[in-house]
Amino acid sequence: MIMSGVLGRQLQKPNATSNWQNHDHFGLDSAPMDISALLKSLEASGLATRIRDALWLFPLIESTHVIGLSLVFGTILIIDLRLLGIASTQRSFKQMASDILKWTWAAFALTALTGTLMFITNARVYYHNFFFRMKMLTLVLSGINMLIFELTAGRTIHRWDKAPSAPRAGKAVAALSIAMWMGIIIMGRLIGFTTTRAAVLAPPPSGVNFDDFLQGTPNKSSGTPATSPDKK
Repeated sequence: MIMSGVLGRQLQKPNATSNWQNHDHFGLDSAPMDISALLKSLEASGLATRIRDALWLFPLIESTHVIGLSLVFGTILIIDLRLLGIASTQRSFKQMASDILKWTWAAFALTALTGTLMFITNARVYYHNFFFRMKMLTLVLSGINMLIFELTAGRTIHRWDKAPSAPRAGKAVAALSIAMWMGIIIMGRLIGFTTTRAAVLAPPPSGVNFDDFLQGTPNKSSGTPATSPDKK
């Protein structure tokens, strides 16, 4: 009886190992499906449906998003130009940054909120859009760029606070910041141009062809032959 129990446990071990290997223990194989399901659920949410169905909600959110992004870029541009020694060279950098950056973060929060609301209305299309992914990547890089400033020139502000410009590291960060935020704005516009017709819509009835209707040509699916005018 003891030997049979030991043999039974030994025979069960390979099965347990094979089950652990066959089933993705970490959920990696199901990750794409989970992302697709998540995106689809975001689009089907009540908030996303209401934004899509309302005539004025999406344009209002998009306009607010553009205004917020303009404030973010505008306030960051003031800081970057000060670092480069092009504008506001007589002002203390520390004091100017303290006065401006609070508005930058408020505008960024507004932009992130409105951007999220727009994303959920067409999540699957935005997620797979090249320019959307590049915009998100550039946002991350701009955050890393800001962190580099804090670890380099930001640690010695007391030395150059009232100087006309920042040290070389600060100037390099400022130039990269301007370039990246301009790229973010450009890619944001390209997202709009490349996703306008990308939404998945229900096909029209088989007997209706709007392209033929607008062009004045007969609909082949209707089965009605075209009648050409008599030549005289």
